Amino acid sequence: MQEPLFFFIGLGIGIATSAPVGPVNIAVIQRAFRSGLLPGLCAGFGAMLADGLYATFAAFGVTVVSDFVEQHSRIIQSVGGVLVILFGLRILMSRPHFEAGDDAPQGLMSGLVGGFAMTATNPGVVLGFLAIFGSLGEWAPDPGNYIGAATLVLGVLTGALVWWVLLASLVSHLRERMNDTWLLWINRVAGGALCVFGLAIFVHLYLL
Repeated sequence: MQEPLFFFIGLGIGIATSAPVGPVNIAVIQRAFRSGLLPGLCAGFGAMLADGLYATFAAFGVTVVSDFVEQHSRIIQSVGGVLVILFGLRILMSRPHFEAGDDAPQGLMSGLVGGFAMTATNPGVVLGFLAIFGSLGEWAPDPGNYIGAATLVLGVLTGALVWWVLLASLVSHLRERMNDTWLLWINRVAGGALCVFGLAIFVHLYLL
């Protein structure tokens, strides 16, 4: 598999894992709503750094333990597929709430640190990356292909960056129209995408 394909796989993973509305998304939305584009982006950048850290562990871990993965690939991919679907269903069933709050200015560094901390201390993030990367199977980099693993991580970072830029930009331009319905539809799309990804794993394993 060529490295550009790893990049696009990572791109999809980065968007799908960033889009579900949780504490970081709400923080980005509220900061962009109150103070504009840059404060919102800073919180997203913090989350992106934490995502990159966990994605690196997951991607390079797949290559390091490749022998074990090969021997138990069907079981690992099946468990990973189930976890991805469960994550997707949990996101679909969640009901995020938006609070406009006050108009106090938002610090850039506090947003960056806060976004990183909220993501890095969330056990669901690392479990999500391990589940998704572990279930890639032959779509993952070959054993010892560290360039491929790095390309996969770069794709994840790019996908996360694309999401945070789009989200903060959208909110900063549509401040007067934001409500809980927006958050609900974001979760529906992201959760549905994760469920489809998980189902695709089972189709690839047992039907193709």
